[in-house]
Amino acid sequence: MKVLPFTILYPDNKSVIAERIEQPHFYPHLHRHDEYQLTLVERGEGMLLAGNNMHAFKAGDVFLIGSNLPHLFKSNPEFFAADSGKSIKASSLYFNIKGTIGGLFNLPEMKMLKTWLQANQHGFKTDIAHCPELPKLIKSVHDAVGLDALHRFLDVFTSLQNLRHTERLCPADYSADLSESEGMRLGRILHFVMQRYHTHVTLDEVAAVAYMTPQAFCRYFKRHTGRSFVTFLNEVRINEACKSLTQTVNPDGISEAAYKAGFNSITNFNRVFKSVKGRSPRAYLAEFQSVNTYQGL
Repeated sequence: MKVLPFTILYPDNKSVIAERIEQPHFYPHLHRHDEYQLTLVERGEGMLLAGNNMHAFKAGDVFLIGSNLPHLFKSNPEFFAADSGKSIKASSLYFNIKGTIGGLFNLPEMKMLKTWLQANQHGFKTDIAHCPELPKLIKSVHDAVGLDALHRFLDVFTSLQNLRHTERLCPADYSADLSESEGMRLGRILHFVMQRYHTHVTLDEVAAVAYMTPQAFCRYFKRHTGRSFVTFLNEVRINEACKSLTQTVNPDGISEAAYKAGFNSITNFNRVFKSVKGRSPRAYLAEFQSVNTYQGL
């Protein structure tokens, strides 16, 4: 999985690129570009590989991806199956503060925003629950032209600056100079997890995918992701369980979601779920149903 350099072409009348995509799955190659990228996932599930870290994504998640940060939105395996009927949908904004829009960011009035971007140089993850107006703001940039597009672009980042709930994509001291070999290794690990998370996964198996001994793999994974492999695998499984829980009305949905996500014990599932989400599966489901009822969904 080589890190592919991307050159984003700007038309003469634009300094911010607005892109909407709707297709079977996300672009399947690890890549980087000079631009910051702000992406709203409107439909689809999978894992984002960003620098030396991995994050589950689902509809409603928003990612700010830093300049030249190697990244890959890896759709779940079912999105690659023939005749699955599944597809992804996303809206993105691209901008380069060292490019044509750089003059705007050098204005005295933009000092706070530029400092904020530099403090979030690798980017972060959030979701629309923490910023309900964000989808409308992002889409408004797509529909605007001329000076109005810049006004709406600034509205987006004024809103982002006020966020209190964000998760860094990777550690602040991460160097974006990811080697080709490291990109390949992290890519293999990610692919293996997405294919096998619902089955029994042994440390020997995943270490073999990385061409390492189990002991060396544990040290490597912890160093590059900030968490143990077991913790990461559990996070993937719990995110998949959450997706199942919110898509069923079956009273036995909790146990079905647990087994579908790879847990063979309800007791263990409940314990891990609470450690990841901060509440029990039943409380999580009740909260989801309450919010949807309130919103009339």
